[in-house]
Amino acid sequence: MITPAAQLIHIQTPDGPMPARVWLPPQQTGPGLLLVHEIFGISGYIERRAADLAALGYVVCAPEVYWRLGVSKVDEGSSDALAEGMDLAQRVDWDQAVADVKLALSHLRGMIEVTGGAGLIGFCFGGGLAFNVAAVSDPDVLISYYGSALAQLLPLAGRVTARSLHHFGRADGFIPESTQNDIRAAVTQQGARFETYEGANHAFDNPMPAFHHPEASAAAWATSTQFLSEFLPVPATVPVWDRPPA
Repeated sequence: MITPAAQLIHIQTPDGPMPARVWLPPQQTGPGLLLVHEIFGISGYIERRAADLAALGYVVCAPEVYWRLGVSKVDEGSSDALAEGMDLAQRVDWDQAVADVKLALSHLRGMIEVTGGAGLIGFCFGGGLAFNVAAVSDPDVLISYYGSALAQLLPLAGRVTARSLHHFGRADGFIPESTQNDIRAAVTQQGARFETYEGANHAFDNPMPAFHHPEASAAAWATSTQFLSEFLPVPATVPVWDRPPA
């Protein structure tokens, strides 16, 4: 399979252009997915996940949430990567980031390549941010991987009306089981699907050795793709020779 390449675009905000990356599917059009990155920014891992989603048939857009800090990503290979990523996430103006991501979702919906609906998918820092944006906008779906800010955002749960899926590792060192139970109670009351994975720590989908849990990653990805096929399906491509005449 040929991995689609990213295109750099700029989304206009009241404060200037926000960089974002776009991956087009093989058929060049499809439903939209706004991918909200984890604390490491638009890392190689995020690029690969975006390409995976594009290969499934989605138009994927990943805004650079750290753009106001003048940063695109953290060097994943650096020994200070985790500390740098956490520092960046803490320096982000949360309300401004919500506004930026909401604007990016609106931009994605308006792209000529996007046919059908548009949803949100976020990882870690991005999982919480995507949840917040889902509460103040109208995505068709939300997938949140171990949203690190969710415990503080639960008062917004009633405002998230999109079909939603949440993933958490049961051995998450940042989000303990008691907190996960609170999150589960709040989001499932709104009809969200909540999945947990035995033995998986925080950021289990990230292939970095410190985080990766291969079994949980594979199981969560399979659940995510099935969820998307149900609630944000990619239309079947009709061959040219089968189309009715114009």
